[in-house]
Amino acid sequence: MAIPFDQILIQTVNGLVNGMILALVASGLTLIFGIMDVVNFAHGDLVMLGAFVGATTIAATGSFWLAFLVAALVIAVFGAALQASTLRPLLGRDPLTTILATFGISLVLQKYALWQWGPSARKIQEPITGQFAMFYLEYPWYRVATAFFAGAIIGAFWLFLKYGRYGIWIRATMQDRIMASAMGIPVPLVHTAVFAIGAAMAAASGVLFGPLGGVTQTMGFDFTLRAFIVVVVGGMGNLGGSILAAIFISLLEAYASIIVSPSQAVIVSFMALILTLLFRPTGLFVPTPSSSGACWRCRRTS
Repeated sequence: MAIPFDQILIQTVNGLVNGMILALVASGLTLIFGIMDVVNFAHGDLVMLGAFVGATTIAATGSFWLAFLVAALVIAVFGAALQASTLRPLLGRDPLTTILATFGISLVLQKYALWQWGPSARKIQEPITGQFAMFYLEYPWYRVATAFFAGAIIGAFWLFLKYGRYGIWIRATMQDRIMASAMGIPVPLVHTAVFAIGAAMAAASGVLFGPLGGVTQTMGFDFTLRAFIVVVVGGMGNLGGSILAAIFISLLEAYASIIVSPSQAVIVSFMALILTLLFRPTGLFVPTPSSSGACWRCRRTS
């Protein structure tokens, strides 16, 4: 069956847009795991909380960009408090302990959102209106702007990690937290700051996604599931690999939706996960140990 070129192009754009939002979510999850060895099952619910905080701020102020900043700051502070009060005492214990703890946190956050905002979905108004012609469709400018904005956030974060003083602290802690502590780096403070950064990135993703899919108290589960698929396919703790995997998975789903329904197209991401675990358990985008560009996580565990 021949597939029209215009459908392929449209689904490519859709895949890139969705991939950049997913990359923003997965980057925070990857960072938290890479530095703390915490499998955070509540990460998607931080996306959900950020979206609700953003929707509430927009209702009060009418400003999308103010809501974006407020949501990121509020959820960053909440993430820091959550890490310091709940997860920090669990560091170094059996990984199953932190998995159960974050799963419990996820349930609590979902019930809180249901109590606070109710079961009805909320819609965030697009800050950028207008459409442009793409073959037989009118494609929204906001979707394209979302991809560029998510990419800008990821790029700024990468520059911070590479050149910023505190970014160097984070990289040092990712490579060897014991040596970093011996060199005077406040590792517990770095852990809290990293969790806050990851929470802020999740909240930013929630606000950006709000105009595209609406805001509900159950939206976090889907983000958590897809982010974990991305993290495994890209390589646990590999930031660059997670970004590439997010785009790869989103493009696979977009192309599959040409043939089957979007709900069935999600199956291809699970197929990619299973094949990765079978044939490349370290991740598709993890460089070999001999490569000069090996990921921080690989160097730390090698």
